[in-house]
Amino acid sequence: MPSLVALVAEPLFLTVDAALVGHLGAVPLAGLGVASTVLQTFIGLMIFLAYATTPLVALELGRGRPRAALAAGVDGLWLAAGIGVVVAAVGWLVARPLVGWLASDPTVAAQADAYLRVSLVGAPAMLVVLAATGALRGLQDTRLPMLVMVAGFGVNIALNALFLYGLHTGIAGSALGTVIAQTAMAAVLVAVLVTRARRAGAPLRPRLAGVGRAARDGGWLFLRTLALRVGLLASVWLAGRFGAVELAGYQVLFTLFTMVGMLFDALAVAAQALIGRDLGRGDVAHVQAVRRRLERIGVVIGVLAGVALAAGAPWLGRVFTSDPVLLQELPAGLLAVAAGMPLAGFVFVLDGVLMGVRDSRYLAMASLLNLVTIAPWSWLVVAVAVPAGPPAWAALVIAWAGFGLVIMGTRGLTLGLRVRRGDAWVAHALDGVASDAAGPSGR
Repeated sequence: MPSLVALVAEPLFLTVDAALVGHLGAVPLAGLGVASTVLQTFIGLMIFLAYATTPLVALELGRGRPRAALAAGVDGLWLAAGIGVVVAAVGWLVARPLVGWLASDPTVAAQADAYLRVSLVGAPAMLVVLAATGALRGLQDTRLPMLVMVAGFGVNIALNALFLYGLHTGIAGSALGTVIAQTAMAAVLVAVLVTRARRAGAPLRPRLAGVGRAARDGGWLFLRTLALRVGLLASVWLAGRFGAVELAGYQVLFTLFTMVGMLFDALAVAAQALIGRDLGRGDVAHVQAVRRRLERIGVVIGVLAGVALAAGAPWLGRVFTSDPVLLQELPAGLLAVAAGMPLAGFVFVLDGVLMGVRDSRYLAMASLLNLVTIAPWSWLVVAVAVPAGPPAWAALVIAWAGFGLVIMGTRGLTLGLRVRRGDAWVAHALDGVASDAAGPSGR
């Protein structure tokens, strides 16, 4: 439960922004959709800061080396801070052309640019939160990240309401509230990790070997996420070809999908710490048992989530918008999302499990297939569907199918084949453990 709450709280930041901004109109909501896609692409590419740090820290803990585990966590913080500064700088340079490419409507692009530029100021804090959370999970502490995430979520709600409705700052105020909340979260998590590291005698300065190890482990995960994000950007671009209303609708669908997806991912993230520890002990049987159990739970939760979304399709849109045209098209899109939930549960769990055993090279190669499959779909939509001028609800379903059917279907096939090859994927992880035995220990 702590792991689940901690993961769900983070996408709830975006949900709060979407719910509050959506009542300002379809254009600000569409702008938020474009900006959040770009922002989540920047930040999402760095998800390895959490997913690579957790098994590294847990592995050292499993070997009975808590000092080395904390040293690995501190290395992750330094790497996150450095990358965060680079992300913020690069993001400012490319923000305007990126949002202009995704949004054909100049009014939507202006809203997106305003939100994105403010949000990028908080990029270092966002990445430090990822790394610190990953380190604490590796130390088997899921409760503290949960408490910090929940508190940050509460602060985010209050600040967003104040800036949007009290001070009337527009969409930029929503971004500012999120930046303040995430910066406070980063400060708390860093303070806790630094205190623990000092008590254990772990070094606080950046170690070149340790930072390099974290970056090396995350390199394949970076490529994996890059391929997935390019596919996601393509699906957002397709929605933008239909118009601002369809783009706003896509943002609502993806926000809800992300929330449910984090429920799936929480299962796998909680397992990462256990799997990392068991790899340190060489316990292959338990790794396989965790994988099978999570796979079943993920599919079951997917079915339940699909039923819930389908049941709420007629009214869920009202949480995010009061625009009458948008409200008419959303139920069909929500039904499309609901239909793909069992597949999503299967995919998300296996993705997280393979990260836990550090099978990141395969994840990267498999994700490149997404680009191969989304390309012909994109051509078909632009060449046939857009000129045909389908109803808004049909256009939204077509745009969502690029992500929910094509990309997720490809991932389900490739990841499912991997884990059904006996113990080969676990053996790969054990080989990595053996090769790391002489790595930086922090002692």
